[in-house]
Amino acid sequence: MSTNRREFIKKTTAGTAAITLGGLVMPNLGNARVLGANDHINCAVIGVRSRAKAHVKAIHADSNALILYNCDVDDRIIEEHNAWCQENIGYVPKVEKDFRKILEDKDVDAVFIATPEHWHAPMAIMALQAGKHVYVEKPCSHNAHENQLLVQAQKKYGKKVQMGNQQRSARTSIMAIEDIRNGIIGDVYKGEAYYSNNRGSIGKGNKIPVPKSLDWELWQGPAPRESYRDNIHPYNWHWFRTWGTGEVHNNGTHEIDICRWALGVDLPETVTSFGGKYTYDDDWEFVDNQQVTYAFPGNKFITWTGHSRGVLKPTRPGRGITIYGSKGSIQLDRNFYKLFDLQGNPIKAEYEKSASATTNTQGIGGLDVDHVGNFFAAIRKDQSLHADINDASFSTMLCHLGNMAQDAGEMLKIDTTTGKVLNSEKAMKNWKREYENGWEPKI
Repeated sequence: MSTNRREFIKKTTAGTAAITLGGLVMPNLGNARVLGANDHINCAVIGVRSRAKAHVKAIHADSNALILYNCDVDDRIIEEHNAWCQENIGYVPKVEKDFRKILEDKDVDAVFIATPEHWHAPMAIMALQAGKHVYVEKPCSHNAHENQLLVQAQKKYGKKVQMGNQQRSARTSIMAIEDIRNGIIGDVYKGEAYYSNNRGSIGKGNKIPVPKSLDWELWQGPAPRESYRDNIHPYNWHWFRTWGTGEVHNNGTHEIDICRWALGVDLPETVTSFGGKYTYDDDWEFVDNQQVTYAFPGNKFITWTGHSRGVLKPTRPGRGITIYGSKGSIQLDRNFYKLFDLQGNPIKAEYEKSASATTNTQGIGGLDVDHVGNFFAAIRKDQSLHADINDASFSTMLCHLGNMAQDAGEMLKIDTTTGKVLNSEKAMKNWKREYENGWEPKI
């Protein structure tokens, strides 16, 4: 790929004509498919290996939305996904390997981003610059600098940006937050978030030729160039700092977000993190067990317990949230809301009508349909987003601060307006990453 980010932006802002690609196998589109004419929304899904399956099903659940493009840099993944689409939604969207060509297509109204995390913010910003609405998977950024840049870009370009923390659209969680606001458990003071899994070793990678099916150059995109190794693609990039952000982002974003919502807080005053890599001698670059504590104004705090390798005992669900108040507690996950008094006696329980997966890599379920439905309603009717990037970015920032505190090895004091660390130069070295020449996101 010879066209880098800067050349693409120059090209699109100069008014380049939309590119139309062949190979679409889909139902008759009928007459006008223009947003505003009949509220139809044309979508593109970028990065289609696993989480994208949930996006596709949720988009397909809306009778007036259509997927125009499947996009991925790996031909093998595209082939699998095309077959899956034919079986699950009855048609195969157009195929494009280079997402920049999709952004040039003026028929595309919204893009869904389910790529590796180093691409989330740069791609979302480029989509906003091309006039698209954006649904971006969590975390919305690879580093704190990108986090703030994406928020600024949304404000500048004015399109809708929803983060994929789908529990914000859970009927039971919305009910719980309303009950909390009405004082059902008194004054809330603590949110306890946890995730538990038993991930195996990723081994030590060997440099091998890039598979012929993979565009490794475009896969790396804004990240500094590295040799291809056999333990990175398609999933284990999560555990490498060049492309991933560790478990606190990969899964903790969800539960930390709900805790922050329940407590009514934004940025913390202090952050501490303890943990380490305790299991395999492999290439995994983050801690595999971690405990982060966030202290907020008003004597409130959130804890995150992440067990990537080693299931939490005694037996608990694979992930969840407990909110503590002066009169009781509330237990939440994607599928239920349970209320308890101070003695731990159950008071009531509410369950989602359609269950969602909790610990697999796809996470498909009813919450995706509700969350994407909310995104579409915001586009069509200017309704409020459940996870507007201006709010969702705070939850992503908390996860960045958790990693920064772990790496610094000290308690961080935080500017509650900007999120920047006040007392550690070591921590602030991780505020921004190094970018491949020509790929640094700009707004």
